Parts: sequence; structure tokens; C-alpha cells
Amino acid sequence: MVLVDANVLLDIITADPVWFEWSAKALEKALGKGLVINPVVYAEVGAGFRKETELEAALDWTVFDRLELPYAAAFRAGQAYVQYRRQGGNRRSPLPDFFIGAHAEATGMTLLTRDAVRYRSYFPKVRLICPD
Repeated sequence: MVLVDANVLLDIITADPVWFEWSAKALEKALGKGLVINPVVYAEVGAGFRKETELEAALDWTVFDRLELPYAAAFRAGQAYVQYRRQGGNRRSPLPDFFIGAHAEATGMTLLTRDAVRYRSYFPKVRLICPD
């Protein structure tokens, strides 16, 4: 299965002039592997909508499965946050990417994202589909 990061979905939903083509092609290639989102991705994408019904209409639920975030992933996200703070990060709570990366790691999913730097830094074992 492939966990789809919010940035890929937002590229498509907003027809981003720079990233739309890459994100659409990458999503299409991953279709046969089973596409998944979690509540964190849903929240990040949902921030761009006024109503939940609009968000629901934008996401094709015949294409995406919804998975809950496992507790093991939440713990791992916390550990990534501790590492981030030790390296000088100044955010006061775990970043959404920590939950997304930890979810992929805990479940052995591939992560489709165009923002690979943080995932490679904190979740080096996660397989990524990302721009070269």
C-alpha cells in the first residue's frame, strides 16, 4: 500500500502550476498498489476547505482507503520529535510529517510525497516515491 502525503493531494486539488503534473503521474502509477490516507493527511488537506462535504467531494473514496494511525506510529512520531528538538528544532509539538512518516514506517507502507527531506532524515527506512 502507498500512503499519500497531503502535498501530493493538494497539488492535484489546486492544480498547482509547478507540481500538478508530477503529482498526478505519480498518483496514477501508484494506483494499483492501493492508495491510503490517514487522519493527519485528511486534516492537512481539509484545512483548505470551508466545509467537510467539500473535502469529501474532492477526495475520491473509490480510490483512497482511510486508515487510522496506529499507537506504535504515534509513539514513533514522538521519538522523531525528540530527535528534531535535540537537533535544534523549535516547534513545540510534533509536526504532521512525523505522524505521516511514522505511520508509513510502522506499517511498512511506501510513502508518496514530494517533500522527501524530512522523511529521509527522521524515517530513513521508509520507501519513498518522490521527485528525483
